[in-house]
Amino acid sequence: FSRVRIDGEVRKLDGEDVKLDKKFKHSIDVVVDRVVLKESARSRIAESVEVATKLAEGRVTVHVVDDEAPAADSLKSTPGFAGVSAADHSFSLALACPEHGHSMDELQPRDFSFNAPYGSCPDCAGLGSREEVDPGLLVPDPSLSLNEGAIAPFATGNYYPQVLRAVCEHMGCDPSTPWEDLPKKTRDALLYGIKGEKVRVDYVTVDGRETYWFIDWEGACEAVLGRYKDAQSDAQRDKYGKYFATIACPACHGKRLRPEILAVTVGGKNIHEVCEMAAVDSLAFFDELRLNDREAVIGAAIVKEIRARLKFLVDVGLDYLTLERGTASLSGGEAQRIRLATQIGAGLMGVLYILDEPSIGLHQRDNERLIATLEHLRDLGNTVIVVEHDEDTIRHADYVIDMGPGAGERGGAVVAAGTPEQVA
Repeated sequence: FSRVRIDGEVRKLDGEDVKLDKKFKHSIDVVVDRVVLKESARSRIAESVEVATKLAEGRVTVHVVDDEAPAADSLKSTPGFAGVSAADHSFSLALACPEHGHSMDELQPRDFSFNAPYGSCPDCAGLGSREEVDPGLLVPDPSLSLNEGAIAPFATGNYYPQVLRAVCEHMGCDPSTPWEDLPKKTRDALLYGIKGEKVRVDYVTVDGRETYWFIDWEGACEAVLGRYKDAQSDAQRDKYGKYFATIACPACHGKRLRPEILAVTVGGKNIHEVCEMAAVDSLAFFDELRLNDREAVIGAAIVKEIRARLKFLVDVGLDYLTLERGTASLSGGEAQRIRLATQIGAGLMGVLYILDEPSIGLHQRDNERLIATLEHLRDLGNTVIVVEHDEDTIRHADYVIDMGPGAGERGGAVVAAGTPEQVA
């Protein structure tokens, strides 16, 4: 190589005396190639980039000399270059940002699970939400003043009421003013604290002694959080816990995963965006997904499995469910049909399944799908016992046992047994 760039200045190695001041740290780059951007130069550029990556362990810097020149038109359409002035643009073959030093390990399936520490949002541990003190709960009645106990958790006692009055006076306001009439700046100071200022508290002890001191006021929200964390009894935790509310995690906005994982997309969507879709829409997305040869080698088998599992959900009448739904929000019938879809996907044989009225709440169209699913489960070589009142389901059974003659204490006897035709 005949040229190097030292501290941003290109220097020739042949004939030029290059001296470095050893007292300073220098930035040194090898100039691998200089080329005018045009269509015929593609192969040359590719070769130069390959040489550079081998020389610099996968790192390459592209310096655009004149981004406004006509020769650079093709470069302007390249992501990362459009509308920029002459500058360096760094690239890396590794999963790392050469400019900011951020790096990550090679992606693995575990990284896409919010239940694993590798991919879950570090702020909320993959929950998608956090418990935080709700200012609205701290002040249930804004018509009250601080003197009247506007901030509920500190309405009584000796210490905090005096501190709150001192903060209010420090902000130039009267503690007897109703909360709703206090300036926003004062309300914020009371709730969220005062940074960079000391607040004088003139304090009267329980036995009547007067004293004063200066404090760093952290805010009522932080004070409640501290008291909750330091609580030594259930009563104390209950006292301060009622001022907490569940909010979406401010870091991941309820998406549960790290930003690096959410940056991975397939067909223009990341895993959270796919999980937000109803099962039927998600199935349509994967049916329409087109993979190139390289992507097909990686994901064709996975996409096939995803399609099969989504189809199971649709076939048991759960096409409206989104994949992000929590299990606690599912009805008993929905949870049962999900387990049914799981069993179909497992492809087990010789298993006895007992289902309790799986058709409850289903539209007639979905009921037909459910019956077809039950028949498929039977055809795999399993026994399926269904407790059911739905006539269509009963008519599709291989064998019917009618219990009665009445309900509850008046039932329990076998009224009829046989094929649907025999029982009818």
